[in-house]
Amino acid sequence: MSILLRYPTAIEEGITRIESLLTQDYERTVKGSKHKISRRSLALLLIQGDPIFWQQVQKKETHLSEIKTVINYLQSQFSDPLVLVIAKSRHQLARKIAEVSMVNIRKKSQENEEFFHQVTVNPITGFPLAFIILYVGFYEFVGRFGAGTLVNYLEGFFTEKINPWVNEVTEYIIPSSIWQDLIAHDYGIITLGLRYAISIVFPIVLTFFLMFSLLEDSGYLPRLSILADRLFKALGLSGRSLIPLTLGLGCGSMATLVTRTLESKRERIITTLLLALVIPCSAQLGIIIGLLSQNSVALIIWGCMTAIILLFVGSLTAKILPGNPACFYMEIPPLRLPSFQSVILKTYSRIRWYLKEIIPLFILASGLIWFGKLTGIFDLLMGILEPIMINLGLSQETATIFLYGLFRRDYGAAGLFDLYQRNLLVGRQLVVATVTLTLFIPCFSQIKFMLKEQGLKTTVAMTIFIFVFAFLIGYLLNKSLIILGVIL
Repeated sequence: MSILLRYPTAIEEGITRIESLLTQDYERTVKGSKHKISRRSLALLLIQGDPIFWQQVQKKETHLSEIKTVINYLQSQFSDPLVLVIAKSRHQLARKIAEVSMVNIRKKSQENEEFFHQVTVNPITGFPLAFIILYVGFYEFVGRFGAGTLVNYLEGFFTEKINPWVNEVTEYIIPSSIWQDLIAHDYGIITLGLRYAISIVFPIVLTFFLMFSLLEDSGYLPRLSILADRLFKALGLSGRSLIPLTLGLGCGSMATLVTRTLESKRERIITTLLLALVIPCSAQLGIIIGLLSQNSVALIIWGCMTAIILLFVGSLTAKILPGNPACFYMEIPPLRLPSFQSVILKTYSRIRWYLKEIIPLFILASGLIWFGKLTGIFDLLMGILEPIMINLGLSQETATIFLYGLFRRDYGAAGLFDLYQRNLLVGRQLVVATVTLTLFIPCFSQIKFMLKEQGLKTTVAMTIFIFVFAFLIGYLLNKSLIILGVIL
């Protein structure tokens, strides 16, 4: 059996024209030995922009400008990059070979799988389905159950049982009030750091990672990437960027590390900026949804603001940064019912990793806050932030959650919950605080990964932009709600 690989007519004509313009012979090295390369193969490599052979051709050929003219003309005939046009032609031939070489016995299960696949990727059915999954999975399960029911129970247990006992034992054992404050009282390692980690953050990340593992094991996440690809094109991204952006809903630090899998530097920069600016981590997301779920208007305002800023900043950055949108291709696993054992193991491994990272950092953050209170540095930083909070229409105490957020995003989110419990954030103030904290600069851990992936110059530029932008949006949102007379 012989099947000839033929490219679109314009490509074939371009190959023929480039072959006629080539005057020299070329070789490539395979496992130490040199092999002559045909002019047709060389023409195809030049059309696809192969950097190695382009360097050789630029040194040897006299008709270089004509070759470039042919390639530019070819590109004008296609909306997709030429490398993608050629790849599609090869893929079509591969499918044709597979069809004539294999006996395909379609089973009922295969037909059902194809039907559900089309339901998930077709925009008409895919977007409503995605909304239902996100509503039930993240709003109801993570937001209401995790950040609501579980957090309220554990937080009540800590504040009513654990903290009073810790305060009493600490005061009995340690005579110095300075060292008592390190362990107990308002900013103690146990009464604040461990309370935040165990009673507020843990139930939220537990429910989030459980839901994420279910979606991952079912094969739905890659299909969500396909669905989002067309929308992401407006942001200068491809559907592949959905993976780190989705991971950012769990932990922005690890999501920033995953951006290295994206194709171009341009796409990595845009995704890193969006992760740092507008993608809340699991604790932030769960607490915000839990706090705003009692007021649908407040939740809609927060959701609309983050979505608008995501689209605005992403599209603006895509226009500023040079380069073309990345091509999108991804292997699609089969849809299946999630395996109970697999979901539990994935959730357990993620929770174990998260707690190993979060508990030492929360203890460290509490120690730094204690040291800052002791030396006056904490009060100095509070003095800088308090006027900003007042201009945002917030109470002075709100400055603490932004200081907490510098250490860990989830630490700041836990502080947000704390202020809400003490009735220091209500109505309009709660909406302004949640939007501003969502946009506020990422924690030290995420900045560390940004430095590793993007370098000092880019990281500093992003951090300064995010700091100014977050407070500017908070200020404008507060003034807009007042002018519009929105009562929450």
